[in-house]
Amino acid sequence: MQTQEEIVVGLDIGTTKICAVVGEVSGNDINIIGIGNHPSIGLRKGVVVNIESTVESIKKAVEDAELMAGCEISSVYAGIAGGHINGFNSRGIIAIKGSTEITQQDVDRVIDAARAVAIPMDREVIHVLPQEFIVDDQAGIMNPVGMSAARLEAKIHIVTGAVTSAHNIVKCANRAGLDVSDIVLESLASSEAVLTEDEKELGSAILDMGGGTTDLAIFQGKNIKHTFVLSLGGNNLTNDIAIGLRAPLAEAEKIKKKFGTCSTRGIRRDDIIEVPGMGGRRPRKLSKQILAEILEPRAEEIFNLILQEIYRARAEHYINSGIVLTGGSSMLEGMAEVAESVFDLPVRLGKPKNIGGLVDVVNNPMYATGVGLVLFGAKNRGANKFRIRDSNIFNRVMQRMKKWFKDII
Repeated sequence: MQTQEEIVVGLDIGTTKICAVVGEVSGNDINIIGIGNHPSIGLRKGVVVNIESTVESIKKAVEDAELMAGCEISSVYAGIAGGHINGFNSRGIIAIKGSTEITQQDVDRVIDAARAVAIPMDREVIHVLPQEFIVDDQAGIMNPVGMSAARLEAKIHIVTGAVTSAHNIVKCANRAGLDVSDIVLESLASSEAVLTEDEKELGSAILDMGGGTTDLAIFQGKNIKHTFVLSLGGNNLTNDIAIGLRAPLAEAEKIKKKFGTCSTRGIRRDDIIEVPGMGGRRPRKLSKQILAEILEPRAEEIFNLILQEIYRARAEHYINSGIVLTGGSSMLEGMAEVAESVFDLPVRLGKPKNIGGLVDVVNNPMYATGVGLVLFGAKNRGANKFRIRDSNIFNRVMQRMKKWFKDII
């Protein structure tokens, strides 16, 4: 049996499913040794709306993962998404005092200066992601420690989320008997699993298409440049089918998975599907073309809203190598073709890579976030853990003042 230090667990708390992925870390190799899935009925658009239902789903997913991996799970890296997520860029600048050589303390100080922005009390910083450092007038430096300089500047990307949403995720995991090592933005986790180093370097965008949300992350120069969460996803496609074909939601989900296509091209007129009737009515037979005409506009709407966000953030010049689609909804037939027509960029389907073990089991876009959480956890073991914002304002202010006086002295 493996020790806890060798085990990293990712918990993808999604709108349609809760997935626990167990990874064994051996040197630089990560082997997936267990996976557990259970339908999620306690979330809506990535946000917990029913704690008890979410706790039960987490327990069942973790039990399945423990059974497959043959180990006991006590701590996890949990994913977070939802329309409350907000990412923005910031920058800070400091003078190098005393010695002209930059130390790690100087790097920490300049990052603190860059993150010293006004954040509402109902929001919590989830990630502070350095983009680049500028030493005097030299830009594009990744690690300035040891360099001689009089001035150091940092550009960072800050991801914030609603305190209540983050707290509810932690609370659900705790009630399921789990400690949360860290909370990770799901698009950031997915990028660890599906993007190549070349794509991160040249510039690319990842679209994680889940049941309740579509998460965007843009990379360039191996650093994250922009993040965004759209509160539309696979459930909207299911609802459109249910309304358009007058079918129950459960049957609409089955129709989407079995016959769903987002492109009307190449569909023969004699392609027929059977739709169950509602309220005891007889099943009906319809052309598959009708199903495609229902799904295609919604897929185009999702991609057009993402495109608007890219232009709003002036991030279009970062995406040089194309777009990577991942998440369960990206597997719909024709989704990549619709994305290519909207973005006018190369599009590919992203599956987890750079892992061993149960590769065949997780070789699916729907497991990108779970595997990515394992990879993120393995890379950041021992780093500062996520903490819910302290509700005692007085203590927090006093700690900050003590730090200021210490820096002055």
